[in-house]
Amino acid sequence: MTVTAAAPDDVLVPVSATTPAAVPVSATLAANEVLTRKRLAGEPVLPLAFGEAGLPVHPALLTALGAVTGGNAYGPVAGRPALREAAAGYWTRRGLPTSAAGVVSGPGSKPLLYALLLALGTDVALPQPSWVSYAAQTAMIGSRAHFVPVPPGEGGVCDPAGLARAVMAAREDGRRIGAVVFTLPDNPTGQLARPATVRALARVATEHDLVIISDEIYRDLVHDDASLPAPGSGPAAPERPGPAAFPSPAAYAPERTVVTTALSKSLALGGWRLGVARMPAGDLGRVLRERLLGIGSEIWSATAGPIEEAAALAFGEPPEITEHIRRSRYLHETVCRAVAARFADAGLAVPPPRAAFYTYPDFAPWREHLAARHGVTTGAGLARHLLDGYGMGVLPASAFGEPEAALRVRVATGLLYGDTAEQRQRALTADDPLRLPWIAAALGRLEHILADLGPR
Repeated sequence: MTVTAAAPDDVLVPVSATTPAAVPVSATLAANEVLTRKRLAGEPVLPLAFGEAGLPVHPALLTALGAVTGGNAYGPVAGRPALREAAAGYWTRRGLPTSAAGVVSGPGSKPLLYALLLALGTDVALPQPSWVSYAAQTAMIGSRAHFVPVPPGEGGVCDPAGLARAVMAAREDGRRIGAVVFTLPDNPTGQLARPATVRALARVATEHDLVIISDEIYRDLVHDDASLPAPGSGPAAPERPGPAAFPSPAAYAPERTVVTTALSKSLALGGWRLGVARMPAGDLGRVLRERLLGIGSEIWSATAGPIEEAAALAFGEPPEITEHIRRSRYLHETVCRAVAARFADAGLAVPPPRAAFYTYPDFAPWREHLAARHGVTTGAGLARHLLDGYGMGVLPASAFGEPEAALRVRVATGLLYGDTAEQRQRALTADDPLRLPWIAAALGRLEHILADLGPR
């Protein structure tokens, strides 16, 4: 039996009954494209759907990229030695001793995550909620995602007892969960799991022989406990959470944990497309590295050479880069917490964000009102209503593996910093970014939307 599907050029082509279903555009990218079309059409928008850091590139990185001569030859599949050495140093300084031989580079952490899942080839346990691409990539390799609720008050990790139950239930169903994914800190909730929880999860993974994939792309954006002092005054900002404070599972189960990171969030280099993976210790690490290199050789061949050269500078963490990240961390924290406060002031349930530029408000307190006044009964319906009625882009909880009826939405604040490079630079260096007119206007618009949407 065959059916037809529309090709990109509108030519109908035969598709067999066993052909995988078409993969839709990622929810985050799709929402961003809709908002971009609205903006170009002259419609007012409040861009809170896309997880982009929204900041200018540090000049030192532009200089490093421009200084590359040649770089047009294919490089090693694992990545150029300078980059792998720099990435190894980055992790070693965070309490995870790493050798360059244990690092693999790729064109972004997303391809690396996909290649890792493909290399493992098993079902995968995912936190509920979790980033949209984990489940999509698991389906693309022909495996099944098993969602496990996160522990109360946390995000980015499965409940340890729930993970054990999911593994056993899958086994009884004739399936094998062979991997579990963590996001530390978390997208979509903006939370950071407790070390005790991650330690317990490492024990469960060891008992059931699970590979842990720890996506730590937001590690350097854990919010500071104190405000950033004005330039030239006050004490230095706190150091990033060290090995005792940051709950990387690689510290508890080094023999079975892969860690991934990239520069797209901490340095706003999403368009440069570069990520790195740290292989686990021992035989598993050697086997996974071999498989990952084989897959990478057939998909991306090698990461772009000039980007790898500039990324080596970034992972080397010279003072100007660490100061840039420190400033961005303060900006993310200040604006994200201000946005979360607007939702809380409106009477919605929202945990204070602890990392990155995400908050995860719950409109459940307005459920009856939303249904009666706006005909909204699902998270997707709420997101559509906010987009169509107010030009406000958010993503529903269902995009992250939660039930359709959940009225939680992910709010990303990284695109509120300005529409021009000059505005974004001013936001980055401002002692009080909330006083900048364009950020204040965005917060005021959010207040107006919530006041109009909610009970009166």
